[in-house]
Amino acid sequence: MKNIYCSLVTLLFLLLFANIHAQTPVADSNKIPSAVKSVTKHSVTIGGRLINYTATAGALILLNEKEEPIALYGYTAYAKDGEADLSKRPVTFSYNGGPGSSSMWLHLGIMGPRRVIVNDPEISMPPPYKMEDNNNSILDISDVVMIDPVGTGISRAIGKAKNKDFWGVDQDIKSVSQFIKQYTTDNARWGSPKFLLGESYGTMRSAGVADYLQENMGIVVNGVILVSVVLDLRTLTFQQGDDISYVMHLPTYAATAWYHNRITAKPASLELFLKDARTFAAGEYSTALIKGDRISEEEKNQVAAKLSAYTGLSKDYLLKANLRVNEPQFTQELLRDQHLSVGRLDSRYKGINQNLLSEASSFDPQSTAISPAYISMFMNYYYEELKVDKTNSYHVSAYSAEGFNWDWKHKKNGGDGDPMTPNTGVDLAEAMSRNPRLKVLTLNGYYDLATPFFGTEYTFDHMGLEKQVQQNITFKYYEAGHMMYIQPASSVSFKKDVAAFILDSMK
Repeated sequence: MKNIYCSLVTLLFLLLFANIHAQTPVADSNKIPSAVKSVTKHSVTIGGRLINYTATAGALILLNEKEEPIALYGYTAYAKDGEADLSKRPVTFSYNGGPGSSSMWLHLGIMGPRRVIVNDPEISMPPPYKMEDNNNSILDISDVVMIDPVGTGISRAIGKAKNKDFWGVDQDIKSVSQFIKQYTTDNARWGSPKFLLGESYGTMRSAGVADYLQENMGIVVNGVILVSVVLDLRTLTFQQGDDISYVMHLPTYAATAWYHNRITAKPASLELFLKDARTFAAGEYSTALIKGDRISEEEKNQVAAKLSAYTGLSKDYLLKANLRVNEPQFTQELLRDQHLSVGRLDSRYKGINQNLLSEASSFDPQSTAISPAYISMFMNYYYEELKVDKTNSYHVSAYSAEGFNWDWKHKKNGGDGDPMTPNTGVDLAEAMSRNPRLKVLTLNGYYDLATPFFGTEYTFDHMGLEKQVQQNITFKYYEAGHMMYIQPASSVSFKKDVAAFILDSMK
């Protein structure tokens, strides 16, 4: 189960490139470090308007309920200058997922005022790499705080605390909530409209944080923005004897096959094709899988033929797979005849398949394509432009840190005993039901095999929300992958959709 869960880590393939600060510093319980703060002034043009802003990069000293220091908690905050009334100025707290990923990807991909240029959807060339002003940042309408959870960025446990104390579903929800509360106090933002924006596992975190802030800290957020969503881990873990993941992935398999021209008589409209794929997945395909070994050979052959038409995989292969092809198998099989595999995070990307007998790829083509540029440019930006003291080592990921092992138990799922598949959809449902004005925006990439969009739709359809609360949920879709914002057209749409959501949520 651990290996399955770890496969969810956003961009963990970056560990193949370099051992960048692999070991997390050991906290010295006898010495509490000072807060880290570097303040710089900048400007950027967004939407034709010049925005002057202050960047604050570093880490605050996080305190527990007993006022004891427990973490040096890293962040980078961007605040628009000249805002006299902070009660009218939103602040958006943002993070990536993993668990165990820093916020670097969202930071230089879409949220911050600077962005990395990549050759989407092709492999980026070796250095030199380029950065430019991000005209699609939301800084024109909201201040932004990028958060690096403990073990990532320059965040680490201090005092009597240990890094492992922060590594778990519930532990992470609590510590991120504590950071938000402390930042809110330190920066006089109690009266400001507040938003959460997380990606991948960060969406699972956001669902829990929205509820935790509301129930334990008196902080009600105005809106939650979920980027590449997974709230119910069961929808994508392909657990033994549980067919739900196969059903949830099928429409994304179809989108991928459509993109790579593996569909016979390929329809012109992707959206209409996916509408049919959803119907087949939820209907005939689900019915066939539920029958298990009781399915007749005639029905199995009929379903395999239709499944082939949607996925681009051969009927023979699908019959050998007993109609059940998991995500690693699909990424290897679709273009095997071309000696290529497709990306998990973004299935538009292709990579060379050196093992034509393999069932799973040894790398993700999308991660391989963009990680060097992101890592190199972020390090340069963090230390040279934001002027953070170079004695503070920035950790792109916590995954290689000593003792990194995520605790998957979640109390609101009854997870007090052995680890179980967590679902923070229950947390979000609670938060939305107790605050019927809470708005939620989900952003989904059609070519995202890591967090398939059909799984998101299924999760929200099974949260048990009242009709009036269901109306607070908005779905947006992009012809891109997990990090849809690296695709130029989707980056523009991302900004437009998020900005409209924030403004609407404050009415």
